[in-house]
Amino acid sequence: MTGKQIAIIGGGPAGLMAAEVLSSYGHAVTVYDGMPTFGRKFLLAGKSGLNITHSEDYARFATRFGSATERLRPALDAFTPDDVRAWAAELRTETFVGTSGRVFPTAMKASPLLRAWLRRLEAQGVRLLTRYRWMGFAEGGLKFETSDGAMTMHPDATLLALGGASWPRLGSDAAWVPLLADRGVAINPLQPANCGFDVGWSDIFRARFAGAPLKSVTTTSQAGTFPGEFVISKHGIEGSLVYAHSAALRDALTRDGKVALSVDLVPGRTHERLAKDLQRQDRKASLSTRLRKGAGLDGVKAALVREVHPEANSLDPDRLAELLKSLPIPIVRPRPIAEAISSAGGIHLNGIDEQFMLKALPGFFAAGEMLDWEAPTGGYLLTACFATGREAARGMDQWLRIAELPR
Repeated sequence: MTGKQIAIIGGGPAGLMAAEVLSSYGHAVTVYDGMPTFGRKFLLAGKSGLNITHSEDYARFATRFGSATERLRPALDAFTPDDVRAWAAELRTETFVGTSGRVFPTAMKASPLLRAWLRRLEAQGVRLLTRYRWMGFAEGGLKFETSDGAMTMHPDATLLALGGASWPRLGSDAAWVPLLADRGVAINPLQPANCGFDVGWSDIFRARFAGAPLKSVTTTSQAGTFPGEFVISKHGIEGSLVYAHSAALRDALTRDGKVALSVDLVPGRTHERLAKDLQRQDRKASLSTRLRKGAGLDGVKAALVREVHPEANSLDPDRLAELLKSLPIPIVRPRPIAEAISSAGGIHLNGIDEQFMLKALPGFFAAGEMLDWEAPTGGYLLTACFATGREAARGMDQWLRIAELPR
């Protein structure tokens, strides 16, 4: 098969990975991105160290994608976390496993990896065009708005890798949703994922403790129980420990109209031990004294108890211990999707075939966060973007080969 003209719209991890695969097959690949530079969200992730994948047992890793796990499994099997690390090493980016099991580049930056990657793509003949904003379909092709005016392209096949709706200032603004919906593509509403939540703090609590970390706690929701820390924000709560529960909390709010995140403020002590320690305290003492002497709590933790349960000092030792072991923080709503690390929703997985081609638009493929899947932070998101980009590229190549066969 002679090389075909391929358009990839979106220069993030999924699109660039697809470009790498397709160009290696001999196709003429052009990557279009509406922003002035490629991989802007990728670079933002790198500011905190670029958590590129996770080192946990792969059987466990592959279950981290919720209801989309079965659908994504073939793509993940073809590009596992070990493959991600080997690929990075080929680009002279060595990686290491952190204490949490997360995998990072040794340089703790995204920019060296991205620069090496773009150089490899250019060496493979990939055209990288910035400031090309996809505006939809026209004259049987793709319409772009560029600095030189409107342009129309007519590729042999197109991969859409435009991201979801988180961090729109970096390019993922979900402007593609109406363009595809008008062509019959089934799209589930985009929602925040790996996000913070609003809580109805009192003005006094907010003014005093916004920005304070809540350390050495465990949190529980329908997602499970996880140890760590999170931050009290002026709006509510945020941080990696909150993000671990974001899908469960968001879905419970949608389903039930209310939900609380349960916090164990003293995970190192059992309920029985804590109740005994509190029993020794003078019932006439202030709550702050009882918490400090009986539970070792002060500062933001003690204030949080008063904030959530103003009558906590009236509780007997057993009930107070129960409260401290399972303090329910009532959630009001997720923070806006523009603030979220990632988004859920997007192109319904039933709307793509096994090759990642849109059933409603033959010749158009999709990968990355445009698809309706979500995963926790910890390297899962980025690995799945890489994997779906590669799998969509392989599917596109197969489709082009079949289309060229004589009929």
